[in-house]
Amino acid sequence: MSLAASYCVICCRRIGTFAPRSKSHTSWRNIRNIVRFTGSLIVGGSLFITYQVLALKKSLTLDTQVVEREKMKSYIYVHKALVDSLDNHGIVWQARKELHRAVRKVLAAAAKVLRSPFAGPFSTVDIEDHDCAVWLLLRKSRQDDLAARLEAVREMSEAHHWHDYQYRIIAQACDPRTLIGLARSKESDLRFFLPPPPLPSLKEDSSTEEELGHLLASLPQTELDECLQYFTSLALSESSQSLAAQKGGLWCFGGNGLPYAESFGETPLATVDMLSLEAIVKHSEIPSHCDYIEAGGGLQLLQRLYQLHKNCPKIQRSVLRIIGNMALNEHLHPAIVHSGWVSLLAEALKSCDIMEASHAARTLANLDRETVSEKYQDGVYVLHPQCRTSQPIKADVLFIHGLMGAAFKTWRQHDSQRALTENALVDEDRYTTCWPKTWLAKDCPALRIISVEYDTSLSDWRARCPMERKSIAFRSNELLGKLRAAGVGKRPVIWVSHSMGGLLVKKMLLEASQKPELSALINNTRGIIFYSVPHHGSQLAEYSINIRYLLFPSLEVKELSKDSPALKMLQDEFLEFVKDKDLQVLNFVETQPTFIGSMIKLQIVPVESADLGIGDLIPVDVNHLNICKPKTKDAFLYQRTLQFICETLARDLEN
Repeated sequence: MSLAASYCVICCRRIGTFAPRSKSHTSWRNIRNIVRFTGSLIVGGSLFITYQVLALKKSLTLDTQVVEREKMKSYIYVHKALVDSLDNHGIVWQARKELHRAVRKVLAAAAKVLRSPFAGPFSTVDIEDHDCAVWLLLRKSRQDDLAARLEAVREMSEAHHWHDYQYRIIAQACDPRTLIGLARSKESDLRFFLPPPPLPSLKEDSSTEEELGHLLASLPQTELDECLQYFTSLALSESSQSLAAQKGGLWCFGGNGLPYAESFGETPLATVDMLSLEAIVKHSEIPSHCDYIEAGGGLQLLQRLYQLHKNCPKIQRSVLRIIGNMALNEHLHPAIVHSGWVSLLAEALKSCDIMEASHAARTLANLDRETVSEKYQDGVYVLHPQCRTSQPIKADVLFIHGLMGAAFKTWRQHDSQRALTENALVDEDRYTTCWPKTWLAKDCPALRIISVEYDTSLSDWRARCPMERKSIAFRSNELLGKLRAAGVGKRPVIWVSHSMGGLLVKKMLLEASQKPELSALINNTRGIIFYSVPHHGSQLAEYSINIRYLLFPSLEVKELSKDSPALKMLQDEFLEFVKDKDLQVLNFVETQPTFIGSMIKLQIVPVESADLGIGDLIPVDVNHLNICKPKTKDAFLYQRTLQFICETLARDLEN
């Protein structure tokens, strides 16, 4: 029974199963009880209707599983045998008449509730009592007043007593900004989010891998640096080899992609997808290229890849990086929302995998222009708060990793297999995969905690891009731009760094001190924590240079040499800067050697190199990798770090 030329979503709730009555007792007044409408709304030219099945006076049973599968269509299935048993050829016509009458009634009620402007009387007689709260919240979520809208979203997210169909009403009727707000609310029920729309079918004789290659090949070749050109050509080369091998029934590794492919340890198909995604990640950092990705069906193709590779976190994270970069462009927000990505991001945000949740949090924050003014570029991740919160944020703590580090793994708890297996799923206070996100966020909820990620390598042989030669000065300028976009400097700041990350922090602060537009960052910097930072050079650099013909040390490693003029100048200028600004400083240093591979054993940063010349210097009985990884929440490393942050920000946190 079709409803007039409308796009209808039908959800049915079965109340009970009854034995059919005899034919002689069936009358039309029983048919009036087939359905009751709980609400509807015209959004973007589409009519959304929700039915609540109550009863048919024991004369009708609905197959709710069939209805669920057909919920994108505008009719309801009933058992044919049951209809035949009614022996009334006019029942279909009568039922259609009643449905249309109910449609008109609910549209009139919805118009009264959701009309614009949202002023004037509203009568609860127009809608069932138990549905008034839902519709009133929907109306409130569309008001011009921002505070009222945010309050409506908060009340929706805290509703845990509604019937299933009431969550579906919100899912069908809310506007995009409300949907994004619900996705960023920690307590939101996932029933608020409709499944993504069906993906378009692949072209005949085409595969996802081939479509990904076509998308990459269609992107502009302008504004490309050497590394982006390298990633693009490598991915297209490997993709063409893969397709040729599949058609020939064989797989042939070849070209320049072998070392890169081997590093992933995945199947050849997943490896080729990963290569193409790496290139598209780089393209998505160029705003104009994001338009081409969207126009080429990239949002749907990336969604297909995301769902296809559920067992490959690397591919899923790369997909989320691309969507997060596209979300930096506000004119693409409607396309991202309509393609169904918000539902997937809402689910990912609740993941126990910190990397998946953090990538989703970054994307949703870039989509949420209601409560977020900052924009988080690729490599900048908010560890806390990842959801909307009423807790005022009073200061920022930034975590900057070092050589071969990462935004999450550098700051994990000291590796302990026993703790991992026994406690990871039991108590985050006893084991955590990222202590700033769990321990520090819990102890200092008024902080915004940000972790930054950038690519580094020990050797040019291991560099992901052979042409990439990024100095500390280049990286500091790059990161300063990203941090400024994230609003760093508007609040008091504490920097936490490990190894080469500390040199980056020093360079960034010196660079910022020379730029008037970054004066707020300098004035709001309160203190710095250095975990084994080689202020005077590293033995790793000396060792690598002595056997340069074996290791081919990267530019990052060469800059750590004790005799580096740039390193000495950086140290002298920064020491004067710290004294002038009266910044608080805390230095930790390792006392145990670290294994580099299976044969090389070095104390990477000796005590004399970690001594900045100002602030406390604390030796710790660990190696270079574990100097920033406390064993427990009660360990000295964490407690001393927490004490420094609380004392340095005491005045700011009190205000």
